[in-house]
Amino acid sequence: MKKTIILIISIFFTLTTLFSQANEKFIDTGSVKNQFDYLINKSFSYKDYKNIKLNWLTKLEVNVIDSLSKSKNEILKSYVIINSQNKTIDSLKTSIVNYEKNITTLTNEKQSIYLLGIEFGKSFFKTFMFIIIGILIILLAFFISKFQKSNSFTTQAKLDLKELEDEFETHRKNALEREQKAMRRLQDELNKQKKE
Repeated sequence: MKKTIILIISIFFTLTTLFSQANEKFIDTGSVKNQFDYLINKSFSYKDYKNIKLNWLTKLEVNVIDSLSKSKNEILKSYVIINSQNKTIDSLKTSIVNYEKNITTLTNEKQSIYLLGIEFGKSFFKTFMFIIIGILIILLAFFISKFQKSNSFTTQAKLDLKELEDEFETHRKNALEREQKAMRRLQDELNKQKKE
């Protein structure tokens, strides 16, 4: 009797499981992994085997194929986007190289100065210009000192000339007076001789 009760209880649980499987619907939402887990958990077990409903298996197959197709489409779209981005990256790299060349050229031009069609580095040009300015200042100082020296000689010569002219004028006046006195004396002598 105990065996029959155990047998009836086992049959009851088996039938309950079978009927519950018959009434259950397969979930076709969520991830593929969740669907596989649901299929394995809800299928009937017998020893090391699982008894799976065929319609559930087909539904899972359709879902897996849809998921794979969707993933493949997403991969293709991603591949197209990646190719487009790679082209954009390549063009940007080319632009960067061109900009770097332009920057290098502009930097070199900024660091150099053209004089009479000859390119000089800024530091060399500055040094060269300071040397020229220094030479010009030295020459200016030299010519100013020469001018002052010549000017002082000229001023002294003018003073000497003025003194000489004054002396000459004085001498001329004295000579004229002497000549006039001598002429008067001569005239007086001549007049005396005429009277006598």
